[in-house]
Amino acid sequence: MQPARDSKQARKLKAGANRDLNCRLSSNRRGSSKLATMTNLASDLFPHPSSELSIDGHTLRYIDTAASSDIPSSAVGSADGEPTFLCVHGNPTWSFYYRRIIERYGKQQRVIAVDHIGCGRSDKPSEDEFPYTMAAHRDNLIRLVDELDLKNVILIAHDWGGAIGLSAMHARRDRLAGIGLLNTAAFPPPYMPQRIAACRMPVLGTPAVRGLNLFARAAVTMAMSRTKMKPDVAAGLLAPYDNWKNRVAIDRFVRDIPLNDSHPTMKTLRQLESDLPDLASLPISLIWGMKDWCFRPECLRRFQSVWPDAEITELATTGHYVIEDSPEETLAAIDSLLARVKERIGAA
Repeated sequence: MQPARDSKQARKLKAGANRDLNCRLSSNRRGSSKLATMTNLASDLFPHPSSELSIDGHTLRYIDTAASSDIPSSAVGSADGEPTFLCVHGNPTWSFYYRRIIERYGKQQRVIAVDHIGCGRSDKPSEDEFPYTMAAHRDNLIRLVDELDLKNVILIAHDWGGAIGLSAMHARRDRLAGIGLLNTAAFPPPYMPQRIAACRMPVLGTPAVRGLNLFARAAVTMAMSRTKMKPDVAAGLLAPYDNWKNRVAIDRFVRDIPLNDSHPTMKTLRQLESDLPDLASLPISLIWGMKDWCFRPECLRRFQSVWPDAEITELATTGHYVIEDSPEETLAAIDSLLARVKERIGAA
């Protein structure tokens, strides 16, 4: 796509996203309405309290359905128990992106949905206080897995969450039971989409991402293809990123995409790429929106070349926000993955 067209589209999306951000959530019970802010989002659209883990002075927050008294004891803790879903988001989303997985599986399985430092409900330290690199997010996730003593983990990961989650769980392979990936990558980028490159421009990139919130706002439209995102969902995705300070991670994720060997994350990604064959024997599901302009079908083919036995779900008209664009098909694929993991655990 040509830069001029991207610029025109960005202006259009900025106007639309402003309307989305200012939309109001309706309460069917009381007939009232509220703004989609982080203070009331939990009761209106995302009724899941967060647990906390302190890491080097910063608070990482995550959803853990084991906090509910309804979950079976077999779903928590034991090496031969039920699988645990570990949901790892990308940029610019947060644990809210996985609400359908929490709702579908959370009363039978333990579901963990993490908010990276700088994202969602987690602390948002400055760049001087936290490095905001793939390696730093990976190390935080390893700390969480160890702290919760997670076993029989099914990793569900999207966007940057794929690289972070796979890197962390490769380091804890004895705890990993299955993998479900949604439009992601775990290798150096084979290309740089112009829309992403525009957000890395010297002088202009950071003000656009952190000042105007163009990256996150554009995503609620650009990341959909099959359907139009509902205004309350768009507002929910944007809710944590409401000012310059709170958008630090969005900007740093964009800048952590390595374009040459001098970038420190290039080494991290190359190591992960070389580690991928170690995971090939696990039940793996690759669920792909084929209309994604960011993680295009060639990324799927790259995974297939390493994991030839993976179960593939190609969603022909679906965009980047796979589970928002095609929820039923995505959950059906995860159902299949869960069944295969349970069969494997039972046979072990």
